[in-house]
Amino acid sequence: MSHLIERLTEDHVGIVSALEHVKESGIASVDGKQKLFSVKAHLIAHLRREDDELYPMLKRAGEMDVNLKRTIDIFAKDMEIVSSLAMGFFDKYSQGSTGLDLARDFGKLYTILKTRIRKEEDILYLAYTQVSSREPIGL
Repeated sequence: MSHLIERLTEDHVGIVSALEHVKESGIASVDGKQKLFSVKAHLIAHLRREDDELYPMLKRAGEMDVNLKRTIDIFAKDMEIVSSLAMGFFDKYSQGSTGLDLARDFGKLYTILKTRIRKEEDILYLAYTQVSSREPIGL
C-alpha cells in the first residue's frame, strides 16, 4: 500500500472514530459537539489531500482508460454532493442547535460519510494503487 493511501485511510479512521465518539457521547452533549466540529477540520484537510495528491494521478491515468475516467467522474460528482451536504451541516449547526433536527441531520451526515469512505477505500484507493504501481517514478 502506498504512503498516500495509508495516510488517507488513517484520515478515514480518524473521521469515523470521531463520528462514533459523537454518537456515543450524544450529539447534544458538550463533548459530542466539540468532537463533531473537530471533524470539519479533519474532513477539509482530507479532501485537500485527495485533491492535491490522489486525483491528479488518477486523472492522468483516466486519459488512457475510459473506465477509470468514468469512475473518477462519478466519484467527483458524488463528492460535490457529499461536500455540500457536510459543509451545509457544519454551517447550519455552527451557531449551536439541539433537538430532533440536529440528531436527524447528524444521522444523515454519519451515513453519507461512512458510505463515501467505504466506496473510496474499496474502489478509488484500489484504482490508485493499481495505477501508481504502473506509473514511472517522478510523475
